[in-house]
Amino acid sequence: MHGQLPPPVRQALKQEAVPQDAVSIYVRQLGADSAAVSHHAGRSLNPASAMKLVTTYAALELLGPAYRWRTEIYREGDMVDGVLTGNLLIKGYGNPELMQQDIWRMLNELRQTGLREIRGDLLIDNSYFAPESVDPGLFDNEPYRAYNAQSSALVSNLNSTSFKFSGNGDAVWVQTSPELPEIRVVNQLTLSDAACNDWRSGLVYEVQHAGNQATVTFTGSYPMSCGEKYLDLSLFSHPAYTYFLFRQIWQQLGGSITGGFRLAQVSPVAVRLVEHQSEPLAEVIRRINKYSNNLMTRQLLLTIAADRVGLPGNEMNGFAAIRNWLTGKGMHFPELVIENGAGLSRIERISAEHLGELLVQAYSSPVMPELMSSLPVLAVDGTAMRRLTESPMQGRAHLKTGSLNGVSSIAGYVLDQQGRRWVVVFMANHEQAGATRPAQDAMLDWVYHRR
Repeated sequence: MHGQLPPPVRQALKQEAVPQDAVSIYVRQLGADSAAVSHHAGRSLNPASAMKLVTTYAALELLGPAYRWRTEIYREGDMVDGVLTGNLLIKGYGNPELMQQDIWRMLNELRQTGLREIRGDLLIDNSYFAPESVDPGLFDNEPYRAYNAQSSALVSNLNSTSFKFSGNGDAVWVQTSPELPEIRVVNQLTLSDAACNDWRSGLVYEVQHAGNQATVTFTGSYPMSCGEKYLDLSLFSHPAYTYFLFRQIWQQLGGSITGGFRLAQVSPVAVRLVEHQSEPLAEVIRRINKYSNNLMTRQLLLTIAADRVGLPGNEMNGFAAIRNWLTGKGMHFPELVIENGAGLSRIERISAEHLGELLVQAYSSPVMPELMSSLPVLAVDGTAMRRLTESPMQGRAHLKTGSLNGVSSIAGYVLDQQGRRWVVVFMANHEQAGATRPAQDAMLDWVYHRR
């Protein structure tokens, strides 16, 4: 069926008034010599978050499923009777998921060394990655949204503050996590009777900075029917946020610090006190793919660059390492463009055919179980949890989804009713791309019912 769409897919596109030329599809049964469906599959398109498949598969093979990221704490100066006369330094190696609870464990271990008082600054060594020079608001003019957070060799808690909204009686409650004293909330929200499906359109936020303080003002309305909803914002630079989080947790553990923070590299006289290791890569990519985390994927690409090409890690070297890896497999994708590896980009490109061929190849890889288990399971979890929930396909497809303004995609593996596994890639780059979801679902259903 090369170049011809299955009738249910054609019908779904027609019903949504989406031209057939707007979509690119590649469907192939594993073990088959050729595709069952190849519709405009050679086009170079923006895959949105489906690009995470390329980055995570490359990382599994280049770094290994057991790869772990280090975070180290050093002292510079003498420590006598629990008092450090000098600076404390934290060195990051790109850990994508150094969360609040991990920092608590690190600092609790630091307290167990006997340290309680730091008479100096907190130094931050983020030299493992090249400094980011991109405006975080460049992509969609939303510089404070957490999904736009830029990379750093030391990222704490995804550099994110979560704001929880809930209707209570006749008022809207706003709570922050973590509750940092540097964040001030001005809540001017009112409750409404509107439907919850578009709750974000009625809520407006403004961020103002004064010194170390960030004031977030919320105006507009919040639907009572929503219950609890969350908005994640990245309000501070990575070093500032790390310092604020460090100081709060350190004080909760009974410690004190007299100084501020600044960037520096580990000196030859520094003494290492604590080393934290992340979860293995195989676990980390589950969070990346199931919930499509952009910052974590950026960290992964830079880790590949630093580990395989050289220091400091940068995006260009990450792309080069992946291209070399593909070449070593005999896979030549001349149209491939990787900007940050996450798909949050207007310039990233791959064809449906090549993404499909990569998935076919991945199925024969030693890391196939780790890659597949990281993907959202249809109608079960992650970004595919609410798709085809009443279908017999529930739990029978592992799919990465992708969505940007003008871009919609799915890519992954489908197990049909006869127990055969298929690779399915569906990509749309068109102003009506968002309307192709029924056609995507029709494509999945068609594969599932293949005789």
